Amino acid sequence: MNDDVEAAIRVDADGVHLGREDAGAERALEAGLVLGLSATSVDEAQAAERTGAAYIGAGPVWATPSKLDADPPIGLEGLAEICAAVSIPVVAIGGIDASNAADCIRAGAAGVAVIRAARDAAALRAEIDAAL
Repeated sequence: MNDDVEAAIRVDADGVHLGREDAGAERALEAGLVLGLSATSVDEAQAAERTGAAYIGAGPVWATPSKLDADPPIGLEGLAEICAAVSIPVVAIGGIDASNAADCIRAGAAGVAVIRAARDAAALRAEIDAAL
């Protein structure tokens, strides 16, 4: 579930992902939800880990047309810095498709989250598998 802890609890979701400005991390953990938190910097990622996040959504790695109010891209260097700074899995997000997903894995991400690239899931999976 994205951004809504109470909805996640009502529908008995396994977890919830909260953006940097979203409230409810403590409530999510109290309810036993798997908690994912967004981060655009090492400091934010480390704070999310201390909060109890099970994973970090890091990005946007590149500019994305899917979210008009996205923060400036962190690039592969920013992604790699976040991955190296935390002990929990990092999922790369933002501007990712089959042409660059493997780069995210090589930078240390445990996985990628996509919107546009979902329509070409086979190509995306092949590129990620090749990077592992």
